[in-house]
This record gives sequence, C-alpha cells and structure tokens, in this order.
Amino acid sequence: MTEIFGVPVQALFGQLLIGLINGSFYALLSLGLAVIFGLLNIINFTHGAQYMMGAFAAYFLLNKLGLNYWWALVLAPLAVGASGVIVERLMISRLYKLDHLYGLLLTFGLALVFQGAFRHEFGSAGLPYNIPASLEGGRNLGFMFLPNYRAWVIVASLGVCLATWFVIERTKLGAYLRAATENPAMVQAFGVNVPRMITLTYGFGVALAGLAGVMAAPIYQVNPLMGADTIIVVFAVVVIGGMGSIMGAIVTGFGLGVIEGLTKVFYPEASNTVIFVIMAIVLMIRPQGLFGSR
Repeated sequence: MTEIFGVPVQALFGQLLIGLINGSFYALLSLGLAVIFGLLNIINFTHGAQYMMGAFAAYFLLNKLGLNYWWALVLAPLAVGASGVIVERLMISRLYKLDHLYGLLLTFGLALVFQGAFRHEFGSAGLPYNIPASLEGGRNLGFMFLPNYRAWVIVASLGVCLATWFVIERTKLGAYLRAATENPAMVQAFGVNVPRMITLTYGFGVALAGLAGVMAAPIYQVNPLMGADTIIVVFAVVVIGGMGSIMGAIVTGFGLGVIEGLTKVFYPEASNTVIFVIMAIVLMIRPQGLFGSR
C-alpha cells in the first residue's frame, strides 16, 4: 500500500476529505457571521442555533410535508432567514447604537432559549435524515472512495461562498451595503431604505446558517445541540480570518478544515485544539486577523 510520510494514502486522503467537509460548514457559517458583523457590527451568537434550526426545518419538511432535500435547500433557509428578520426587527435593531457587548449577550441568550426549546421538545438524541437518492453512492478514484453527497457539499458550499463574496465586493448592491455601514445618513439621502437593507442583510446571514444546517443534516444527525460545539470553532475561524472579512471567512474556513483533518492523521491528540492554537498565534502576531484591516 502506498504511503505518504508513513501514512497510508487512503487514510490521508480520507481525512483530507473529512477536513474539506468540515471546512465547507466552517466557511458557510463563518461567512454568515462575517456578513452580519461586517455590515451590522453585531456579534451573532445565535448563529449556531440557527444552523440547528435549518437542519430541523429540513427534517420537518421531509417528514411532515413530504418535501424532499431539494425543496429544503430553498425553503429551510428562507424560513430560518424569516425568523432572523423577526428577531432583528423586534430585538437586535434596538441595540445598534450600544456597545457590542449588549448584542453579544442578547444573541447568546437567544441561542440558549432556542436550543433549550428544541431539546425540551425533541430530546438530545439525533434524528436521521437520509441522503437524497440522486446523490447516493460514490466514485472510486483509485486512491480513495469519494461519496457523491460529500463532493456535492464541498462544491455547493464553495459556490455559495464565492457568489456571496462577488455580490458584496463587486456589485452596486454590495457597495450600498458597505456605504450604509460607514455612513447610513448619506446613503439614506440617496433614497435607500437603510433600516430595511440592514434587516434583509441580517436575514441573509441567518439564511446562510440555515442552508449550512440543511446540507449538514444528511451527514450529521439532526439534534438540538449540533450547533453548540460548531459555533465555538466557527468564531475562532472568523477571528483568524478577520472580523467582518468576507474572503477571510471563506479562505480560513476551508483552510482550517483541511488543517484540522490533517492533524487527525499526524497528531490526533491535537485535532480538537489545533484551530484554537492557530487563533492564539494569529492574535499575538496580527490581532486584526489574516485578512482583516486595522
């Protein structure tokens, strides 16, 4: 059997694939956080719970309404995004002129409420969600077996991330969003409804979390605590990439997923902490993050 650095090639590429899968979710979730913080200056601790809500929405659509995975990819993010719009209008919008700490405490409390409500209703046991029939099976690449669904997750996540980056950084809509962050009064003078734009931006960031939840449902079992552990890692990814940096969220999300996967091969004991070690090093050398601006 072929080996690389003493590790069987199938084991190495298998862990690399797992790292890319995890990186796909890190990138999607950190992208949503970066959009919300970069354009609204809100640290959204509810993101993990909204990721979980996306997975549960897909589960309900399939088991209660008979709508399959492809419908869930559209409807679940819209439903989660709509719930985010309601939360933003009723609660978060009142905190924009206050210190970041108030938004953090509010969203942290909301996350605990959402997780507690779902755990009370469904328990902590995972609920199964089957891979769609069209994406079952996989391909033998010779050096490894590549499941079709996992390949779809990587490609779809990368596509969504790059499309979001393009809209925010290269279009007139993105220019309005960035200008509204810097000088809302001036943008409003041009006839743009800034409060509505801010609300829809928050809803979009939340919808990205819901989309990640739908895509995660067939890989990880659907359970109320699925976002609790993930969100801690995702915040580390955002800090490393740079708070509010769109490209930083994408690159560091995928990159750190790969590093985490390779660490499981070469030094398994450090696989759960390697991202936080990197975060500490980055904060000491470049506090604004790898892609952040001063």
